[in-house]
Amino acid sequence: MLEITRFSYYWLDTWVLANVIQLATQDFCTKYLNRTNDPCGRQYDQMTQAARSVPANIAEGNSRRTTSKETEMKLTDVARASLAELANDYLNWLLRMECAPWSVTAADYHSVNDISLDRPQYKDDVLHQSSLHILTQKHKFDPWLKANDSTAAANCLLVLCNRLTLMINRQMERQLETFKAEGGFTEGLTAERLAYRTSQSIQSTAPSCPLCGKPMIKRVAKKGINSGKEFWSCSTYPACNGTLNIK
Repeated sequence: MLEITRFSYYWLDTWVLANVIQLATQDFCTKYLNRTNDPCGRQYDQMTQAARSVPANIAEGNSRRTTSKETEMKLTDVARASLAELANDYLNWLLRMECAPWSVTAADYHSVNDISLDRPQYKDDVLHQSSLHILTQKHKFDPWLKANDSTAAANCLLVLCNRLTLMINRQMERQLETFKAEGGFTEGLTAERLAYRTSQSIQSTAPSCPLCGKPMIKRVAKKGINSGKEFWSCSTYPACNGTLNIK
């Protein structure tokens, strides 16, 4: 049970497809980038690092979901941004080859796009079984990835990048709905701390807010000429912006 909880992102289709794209990108760069078209190796580094960032940030974000939903969404968004960068690299490769991306009506486009991922069926040996699962999904695209044709591989990976982007969009929509309904551990701690401070203020001689009449609590200014100084702030902030100087 501990292993399943620890590696829960292994069951995410987004993480599985992101690993497929990372492995295929590493193969692509090793096979097609050379001293002639990438003399300094910068293209290789940029593409492989962007490809690595996608599953890494999906995994880290999912691992942080019980601590902070906000952090989970931010990391998932980083994964989406890295994926957009990688997709643009494949588009640029096709244009360098004087080749346009597959049309959405092309047979190859539909063939790649229609390949479905198998659902994970891990039991007790998650690390081993998930690795085999990723390799199995990757081999489904071998007709294009191993065709010794860089444009076929780039087109295939561009389709997969766009497909994964849509999947991540849906994942982030679910994360947002969960965040609105439940919040997270960090957000919960913040709410508890504010409630405690408000309770303490009510029991003390804290002044009432000059705008709404609610009890005020002490805060510390974080910027400006009063940075580091304490002041009275309405306990309902940001709903109310009432403040008073501490005399």
